[in-house]
Amino acid sequence: MLTGIKTRDLRKIYKSPPPLASGGGFGFGPARGKGKKQPKAEIVALDGISLDVAPGEIFGLLGPNGAGKSTTVGILTTRVRPTGGQAWIGEHDVWKEQVAVKRLIGVVQQRPNLDFTLTAREILLFHGAYFGIDSRMREERAETLLERFKLSDRGEEMVRGFSGGMMQRLSIARAMMHDPQVLFLDEPSAGLDPQTRLLLWEIIREYNQSGKTILLTTHNMEEADALCQRLAIIDHGKNIALGTPAELKASVPGGYLLRLRFGQHSSELLQRLQSLTGVREVRSKSNTPNASATGDYSADVYADRGGSLVSEIANLASGASVELCDVHISEPSLENLFLHHTGRSLRD
Repeated sequence: MLTGIKTRDLRKIYKSPPPLASGGGFGFGPARGKGKKQPKAEIVALDGISLDVAPGEIFGLLGPNGAGKSTTVGILTTRVRPTGGQAWIGEHDVWKEQVAVKRLIGVVQQRPNLDFTLTAREILLFHGAYFGIDSRMREERAETLLERFKLSDRGEEMVRGFSGGMMQRLSIARAMMHDPQVLFLDEPSAGLDPQTRLLLWEIIREYNQSGKTILLTTHNMEEADALCQRLAIIDHGKNIALGTPAELKASVPGGYLLRLRFGQHSSELLQRLQSLTGVREVRSKSNTPNASATGDYSADVYADRGGSLVSEIANLASGASVELCDVHISEPSLENLFLHHTGRSLRD
């Protein structure tokens, strides 16, 4: 039976004490003469995330570090208790039916958590035994996965001597060992070399073709574009865009983004840029607090064309006696979409 994922208004607020006050000592404990406890700071990790992941779909959560991707995965895999909202794996409520949910899912966390006292083969065999797979089937699956992830020649070695990429491959093989209906991959290709990354993408596609649902988190636009059938772009715990990669890229005004940097600010020049043929939107970045101090007067221009606009922009700048210091052109991409919605890069 194919299994999907659903969340409704998922919220998570972390509470932690504020930083210790400095000045007049080391700041241990409450300030002298004040018996009241200091209020705890609240960090909103998720602010009402609602998702519908279809059975058999590769779905991506795209966003920068701290956007709420890992917290979402933590809730869906029963490791993080939500502050509010609901989540389901198939027909099972994640927090009311945790045992049933755990039987359906495989999880690869952002950092490998392998047992360094075991060999690669033992890690797979023990994982299979934990899920009640008989010994013959465990041996067959372990051998198949070691071969598929190109680890057969290292199967009898302890993993403490493995490279980071090898550990990541083994972590994913372990998650697949009990053949879960839903596979969660948290930043699966982080730190991998290009060759290993392509191998991983191939394996993910193969696993999905067998009818399995896959949810992966990433801040790699290329990975999201190459793998995901649909994705949600999230930032500060909120869903800011949802759709197929093609739909999301097409939603950027004009598609092309020209990032311009000038020697000085000129509101008149920015208005003239808006009048150029093919220009859909001009966003000035020269009103930031440090713009005048650093001389960083810049603008983002969204347009239907790219390179052919540069000469026209240069002519306008020259006519306004403004130096055009730098031009960077990007074709339609998920990065441009994120920039358009948030004003910052996925890598910021």
